[in-house]
Amino acid sequence: MLDSDGSGVARLLHSTEPVPYGAQPVLLVETTVYGAVQVEQMLRAWHAGLPRPWLVLVPDAPVKPAPAARYRFRALQARVAGVAELPYLPILRTVEGADAAMEDKDVKAAAAKLCRRLGGK
Repeated sequence: MLDSDGSGVARLLHSTEPVPYGAQPVLLVETTVYGAVQVEQMLRAWHAGLPRPWLVLVPDAPVKPAPAARYRFRALQARVAGVAELPYLPILRTVEGADAAMEDKDVKAAAAKLCRRLGGK
C-alpha cells in the first residue's frame, strides 16, 4: 500500500490482508515474461469487489522487455486502473532495501514522478 498512514512510506499488503477502504492497490512487476505471467495470474484471481490495481512496470535491464512480455502487459491494460513504467535504475540491483535506494537522486526523481502519475503528492 502506498502511504497508508500519510507518512510518505509504502508498505506491503499481504494476500491474506483485506484492502483498506479507499486504498488504491498497486502491483509492482519486473518486465520479464515470468513477471508478466505472474501478474496475469494475479489479475485473473482478483476479487471483483476490490478496486482495480495500478500496474507498475519495473525494468530489470536497460533494454526493452521481450516481445512476449510486452504483448502480455498490453493485453492486461484493460484489467488495471492504469500502467506506469519506471525507468531502468541500476542502483536497484545493488541495494539491500528501499531506504538505501531512496538515497539515490535518480530513484528519488523516479519515485516523485511515479507518485504524480498515480495521483499522489
